Amino acid sequence: MNSTWAQTYEMAGLGITGSALIAAIPIFVLLMMLGVLRKPAWMAALAGLASALGVALFGYGMPGSMALGSVAYGACFALFPITWIIFWAIVLYRLTLVTGQFEVIKDSIASLTNERPLQALLIAFAFGAFIEGAAGFGTPVAVATAMLVGVGFGAFEASAICLLANTAPVAFGSIGIPVVTLAGITGLPLAELSGQVGRICAPVSFIIPAYLIAATEGFATMRRVLFPALLCGGSFAGVQFLSSNYLGAQLVDILSSLSSILALVVYLVIKKSSALNMPLNKVLHAWSPYLLLVACVLLWGYEPVTKILSASAMKIEWPGLHNLITRMPPVMVKETPYAAVFNFNFLAASGTSCMVAAFLSAIVLGVKPGQFIKVVGEALLQLRIPTVTVCSVLGMAFLMNYSGATGTLGLAFAATGVLFPFFSAMLGWLGVFLTGSDTSANALFGNLQVVTAGKLGLDPVLMAASNSSGGVMGKMISLQTIAVAAAATKMSTEDQAKLFRFTFGHSILLASVIGVITFIYSRM
Repeated sequence: MNSTWAQTYEMAGLGITGSALIAAIPIFVLLMMLGVLRKPAWMAALAGLASALGVALFGYGMPGSMALGSVAYGACFALFPITWIIFWAIVLYRLTLVTGQFEVIKDSIASLTNERPLQALLIAFAFGAFIEGAAGFGTPVAVATAMLVGVGFGAFEASAICLLANTAPVAFGSIGIPVVTLAGITGLPLAELSGQVGRICAPVSFIIPAYLIAATEGFATMRRVLFPALLCGGSFAGVQFLSSNYLGAQLVDILSSLSSILALVVYLVIKKSSALNMPLNKVLHAWSPYLLLVACVLLWGYEPVTKILSASAMKIEWPGLHNLITRMPPVMVKETPYAAVFNFNFLAASGTSCMVAAFLSAIVLGVKPGQFIKVVGEALLQLRIPTVTVCSVLGMAFLMNYSGATGTLGLAFAATGVLFPFFSAMLGWLGVFLTGSDTSANALFGNLQVVTAGKLGLDPVLMAASNSSGGVMGKMISLQTIAVAAAATKMSTEDQAKLFRFTFGHSILLASVIGVITFIYSRM
């Protein structure tokens, strides 16, 4: 029978500050490897994992079997559902390439506009936000970066644009899963959390389209396309605010992105005083893989269908880990067993909806079985290095969770007292940087935010919402997300390190903006 182990958040004689510095060693290693030594993402991820193992075993005294078990648990989560989604998104894109349909897609976009900034807004921000709302978990970055490369953007610039764009919709991604998870973890009302996240995120969503153009194309270009950028951001932010406050979390991204797409298309058509200059049936045929993708992910997100598909889910209690670690106060309200249940929900997974869309697309586009198998094989080769990165990063993140390192870091942020509303958002940012997922960051730090809010006399809904809102800005520097972009664009290892350095400053700045907004709300 396996023995249990209780987490501790302060190492002997170091106090919370000293312990936090030790707990943060894996993060420092990642930053050093990527930002200073300029090593490939897979190498940085493995180094971060190795250092996290050292901290867990020698800093926290975590049993070796539990440490290795948590790494394996994280790596399996990286394979499914994360890599499963990325793989089929790449297959879908490659099908349009081998059939020549991507040329038609490019032409259809060019017929609306041949201006690169406007193409970026339409594909990376508006269409990417729709995919985020429908599927999430890396799908929008995989799809949008591949599309931008297809229309002529370089691998680095396409990735930079998509990482900056994939911020505004993240808190309500995958049919609102991050906020739904936050409500479930904290016990706070879903409607109140949804509204508060919307109130924090909407002001930033408004400026993101203009910001990403300025950051990637320069201020002169941004000034030239300022009106459509503000139109794109304004339509998204306005609907994001209204739907999150009055309709709930599930459809926020879907409605916001559709309004943004519609606003841009109407603007572009009016600007050109003409419609598409090619037959509509030809355009629809070329876009059919992405139309099928949208249809499938929406169908998979429809509650009655989800319920049927989820009936076959296998919940695997991770051997040697499940409920054998105890999370302690003050991270939790009371001593709580730490669950480790791997949910192998194959049929209901977003990646499976992408797979079905890929099979249907192959039929619609007339792809022969041999050609389809070749496309699948090429996608597997393309993913072999990014998969190492994603598995290492998620293994490290899960290890930090189960060892207590993330609890230590959270308590260090909580010690900031009156400034906690600002650092509350930064805590969410840290969680997404580590896990690559706003959902995971909410599960990780949601309760800590509520407990700390109670101790400091702050609104628990605001603090929990700031965790999710600040977290969206950590997405662009997560190695998991960078690996997705690299896989979709065949980016060089040198450019991966360059991409991290480019996005890091923007990530800190935008997370700080979220923190300031949260702080202002806390004083009202």
